[in-house]
Amino acid sequence: MSGSVLLERDGPIATVTLSHPERLNALSAAMWLSLGKKFEALDKDDSVRCVILRGAGDKAFAAGADIANFAEERANSKQAKEYAGRFASSLRALAECRHPVVAAIRGACVGGGLLIASQADLRICGEGARFGVPVKNLGLVEAYDELAAMLRVVSRAAALELLLEGRIWNAREAYEKGLVSRIVGDGGVFDEARATAERIAEGAPLAARWHKKFIRRLADPRPLTEAEFDESYACFDTEDFREGVAAFLDKRKPRFKGK
Repeated sequence: MSGSVLLERDGPIATVTLSHPERLNALSAAMWLSLGKKFEALDKDDSVRCVILRGAGDKAFAAGADIANFAEERANSKQAKEYAGRFASSLRALAECRHPVVAAIRGACVGGGLLIASQADLRICGEGARFGVPVKNLGLVEAYDELAAMLRVVSRAAALELLLEGRIWNAREAYEKGLVSRIVGDGGVFDEARATAERIAEGAPLAARWHKKFIRRLADPRPLTEAEFDESYACFDTEDFREGVAAFLDKRKPRFKGK
């Protein structure tokens, strides 16, 4: 079985589930493609305010690529480059999704699974979660784009520690080194992710999207253009800004429309 990527909607909150539980949610080629398509569609949907990303079951978020398929998909450097080229757009679709993404992590989050989780804006894990990139044991190297994705979350020193030692981190170590945002009891991971998504969804969606965009842009060393600088004040011309101020003064909850 090749596994699947499931999409559910509950009002403004979408949940994307990596579902290949018999292989700890290891991603097949079909799953990589499906993941990208799901996030491309969500990115275009103005009704979405937050996305929860999780693995099926409670044993793993994702265990990375399915090594059983390496002989057919990545037997040599040419195949590996072609494989990466086909699925780089999927990782980019997740990383560049304009809606906030919350990763809910239980169990193993290793290899490609850790790479996927690192593209989320917030990572909430259970006390029993485990993290690592033990590719040294396979004689593999993380490519430049994969390393860049990891370095958006952890320091250079932490990335080298993960890669050179190949050691598996527990939840506490992952938190202390900035890999995860929050630790909760294993039984409360999905509830906490949902509560987090609801808090995000209650806010002005345009503000959330702009914050994601601006923070990502500030990682680029190029100077801001005048137009980019001006965009940081565009919120003052929105209906949501006027609604937010009016709701505050009226002591009621705002009703944001994303306009």
